[in-house]
Amino acid sequence: MDEIPGAGPSQASSGQHSAADRDWWRGAAIYEIYPRSFADANGDGTGDLAGVRARLPYLRDLGIDAMWFTPWYQSPMADGGYDVADYRAIDPLFGDLAEAEALISDALGYGIRTIIDVVPNHVSDQHVWFQQAIAAGPGSPERERFWFREGRGPNGEEPPNGWTSEFGGRAWSRLTAPDGTPEQWYLHLFAAGQPDLNWGHPDVRREHEDVLRFWFDRGVAGIRIDSAALLAKDPALPDLPIQPLPGEHPYVDRDDLQEIYRSWRRIAEEYDGDRALIGEIWLPNPDRFVRYLRSDVLHAAFNFDFLTAPWDAEVLRTSIDTTLMMHGRVGAPATWVLSNHDITRPVTRYGRADTGFAFDRKRYGTPSDRVLGERRARAAAMLAMALPGAYYLFQGEELGLDEVEVPRERIQDPMHFRSGGVDPGRDGCRVPLPWDGEKPPYGFSSGDVDTWLPQPDDWASMTAEAQSADPGSMLSLYRMALMVRRTHPDLGDGSMKWIPSAPGVLAFQRGDSFINITNLDTDPCELPSHERIWLTSAPLEGGRLPANATAWLRPSA
Repeated sequence: MDEIPGAGPSQASSGQHSAADRDWWRGAAIYEIYPRSFADANGDGTGDLAGVRARLPYLRDLGIDAMWFTPWYQSPMADGGYDVADYRAIDPLFGDLAEAEALISDALGYGIRTIIDVVPNHVSDQHVWFQQAIAAGPGSPERERFWFREGRGPNGEEPPNGWTSEFGGRAWSRLTAPDGTPEQWYLHLFAAGQPDLNWGHPDVRREHEDVLRFWFDRGVAGIRIDSAALLAKDPALPDLPIQPLPGEHPYVDRDDLQEIYRSWRRIAEEYDGDRALIGEIWLPNPDRFVRYLRSDVLHAAFNFDFLTAPWDAEVLRTSIDTTLMMHGRVGAPATWVLSNHDITRPVTRYGRADTGFAFDRKRYGTPSDRVLGERRARAAAMLAMALPGAYYLFQGEELGLDEVEVPRERIQDPMHFRSGGVDPGRDGCRVPLPWDGEKPPYGFSSGDVDTWLPQPDDWASMTAEAQSADPGSMLSLYRMALMVRRTHPDLGDGSMKWIPSAPGVLAFQRGDSFINITNLDTDPCELPSHERIWLTSAPLEGGRLPANATAWLRPSA
């Protein structure tokens, strides 16, 4: 048996996931809310914070410990709110600051903490700083908060370097003076409406530290840091080397970031030690990744290696081993994620020939086997919930929603447009949730309203109401699995050990009284010796675990 240490002691003795647990983030079940698509209380077709407040009993009954909101701040929505115009104001689409404060408070009454997004790499081009920079002109102090540069070429007609946007196309846009003359270029690693901030400027650091305090003072328990490895830039803005060495990329994972996040950690620790900083960090090098999880930097980071892995036992086992090994080195908890607001939904992804995920492989019309995808998604959810650390799920995952192919004329995601229409974008996983009823908007909005993204006509059986009445539904499975996870003393934070299993099967034990077995093979497999079955993702076949299924067991004494 291979013992794999977790990042810390089991939480069983202290009341796992309890409201009083200072280290709640180490083993919590955290539910991501994309507020535009969760629930609409005012009937305008767009989700809002009042809609979330009305659905808090649903989240309580689901069995989560915290909810993470994608940006709810004032924004022109050039990138779904990740273009922030004002961190201290709620966008009118969603409500106002008083509504956000009431939501944070009400959620705590249900035992649910709130995590919010901060997007430090950039702001909206409607942010007061950028508007001031445009008005002040070249060479002004206002422009030093961003990356303004003269262009290359005889008349400055070429961008300052060859960097490309994460959304496709070049990472620079050129301003035009009021008299129509071409002016300076500005850097945006994402959409043109998202100018990058200069993190070498003291105003930028001070402002974000104030924003953290602003929301911590209002009861927020955690901050999820968007694109956390991209903030710091080489001031020379050089072209990309062919193969940059770790730490020497001009804008990815630069060493300057460590002190930035140490200052954030000091602020978090001013608040009784129970505020968490969670990084979105896409780095292939585990040694570089783990630096962000040292005890004086961030509390946790998303595990994208596991999320993007294909449905393959050896690949997943390697991902699990690597994740636990590198987190254990610094005493940080692992995170397990199957989907989010950027990723093709599991039911669709696991039903395809290519069951992994990469942004550059997303295309229209990719076939998927819905039945196979749902079967694997059920098994994958139980596998992820059983692993040591925290578990994150994205709204609608618990309903088994498909990735929707949004009609081209309704797509809003800038990834689609900057790809020249090749990439279908991320709107397919952001379609408003179906709550009840037989036709759109399925209780998402009151009345017969056109939702901001269109819902499919065949989602009546997928609503929360329909699934609540079906003990075999995806929702019923998630509720039962999260209940077991929340109450079983060996789950959440802690350690695990692999136990012998057939090829294509992942079997491990947590503590003395819990076994997870996941069959990724094509044939049924034998169950380990056990005295009780806690839960299965699919019915057993002659006492054996069928293909693409997971079982939770109590081992024999």
